[in-house]
Amino acid sequence: MKKSEIRKKILKIRRQNISKNLNIDLKSITKILRDNKITGKTIGAYYPYNYEVDILGVLKNLEKLKYLITLPRIKKNFQMEFFYWSTKEPLLINHYGIPEPMSKRVEYPDILLVPLVAFDKIFNRIGYGGGFYDRYIKKIKKNKKVVTIGIAYSFQKVKEIKTNKLDIKLDFVVTEKKFKWEYYFWEILLANLVAPKSL
Repeated sequence: MKKSEIRKKILKIRRQNISKNLNIDLKSITKILRDNKITGKTIGAYYPYNYEVDILGVLKNLEKLKYLITLPRIKKNFQMEFFYWSTKEPLLINHYGIPEPMSKRVEYPDILLVPLVAFDKIFNRIGYGGGFYDRYIKKIKKNKKVVTIGIAYSFQKVKEIKTNKLDIKLDFVVTEKKFKWEYYFWEILLANLVAPKSL
């Protein structure tokens, strides 16, 4: 199935399931960070839009745990940067209808909570088709280590996503049911992010 077909199908299912009050557990995220010895404290988050998983409660709790929260701001040429945001601060609506932070303080996340439309068993991701996250992740990884955690509902998982050289896989995916651990073992080993417990 083409990406456009998967996108259309899953967006429809997500819209139909929005009333079921499915939530992400903060412990699923903190467990990933703890188990993999991820010590960075800057979170690149998102403000829920178009029936995406609502993580505002999670962000408030992460803020209480002394994590620094940032949100993306769309720039020219399909680029974006992350800016500091407190959950107590107002936001501006951009021309896509997505709330963005008013702050001018650019931050570079250690952990990215990535919204998505669909994902597969090896954490390929489909977004809305603009390639914003793929470009940003590629750019930031040239300068620092960043852990990517996809945020989705379990029904957004599909059998297979066909990718191209511009697509970047996620490190983890968290759903309302559980988090999934599946990563490129050798990449983590070489990047020194974690010491694997077993093969």
